[in-house]
Amino acid sequence: MGKLTKNQKLALSKIEAGKIYTLKEASALVKEVSITKFDASVDIDVRLGVDPRKANQMVRGVVSLPHGTGKQVRVLALVSPEQETAAIEAGADYVGLDQYIDKIKAGWTDVDVIITQPAIMGKIGALGRILGPRGLMPNPKSGTVTNDVATAVREVKQGKIDFKVDKTGIVHTSVGKVSFTADQLRENAKEFVATLIKLKPTTAKGTYVKSVFLSSTMSPGLKIDPKTVDEN
Repeated sequence: MGKLTKNQKLALSKIEAGKIYTLKEASALVKEVSITKFDASVDIDVRLGVDPRKANQMVRGVVSLPHGTGKQVRVLALVSPEQETAAIEAGADYVGLDQYIDKIKAGWTDVDVIITQPAIMGKIGALGRILGPRGLMPNPKSGTVTNDVATAVREVKQGKIDFKVDKTGIVHTSVGKVSFTADQLRENAKEFVATLIKLKPTTAKGTYVKSVFLSSTMSPGLKIDPKTVDEN
């Protein structure tokens, strides 16, 4: 292990070994222990008591964070000509159809979210092997396949994110930036965990929310008592 820098030592000195923090405490402390020179992302990791190998215990959904993620989300709207103006006015970064399908076939995937219409999915299906592994394939469950493209674009731009439990039972997502206030981070994290709880599979037994950690880019993780997430 490399030698710790002065800033790393200072950050670590603020964290009590073995302590389990309240969400309110962690939301403030995660800002103090961030040592990056850029506006680092603040991430939340929630371990769930589910078996993702079983289809009836897969946890997947969408959430609109009250304060957004702080990230600039690049949106591609693959739409019919009559929907192009609405998609542009809603804030989509790229709008079109055949020309972007050709670009994707050639290897272009320089976007964060792709939104399309149900009638267009027949054309997009062939892009699955390119978009699927990158998490870019539009999906009705995440709201990225819809007839109301304009609303979907606006929601994504305002902080709507989709998430899915991984094979180890952990759900990971960003809930803001270090530049957010502690209250903004806490409210975003609270909304995310509340959404996870609403999605609890009926077949999941025992403790559902097993652990919660909050961290910023390159900072240590702060363990949170799940019971404190609902506290104001």
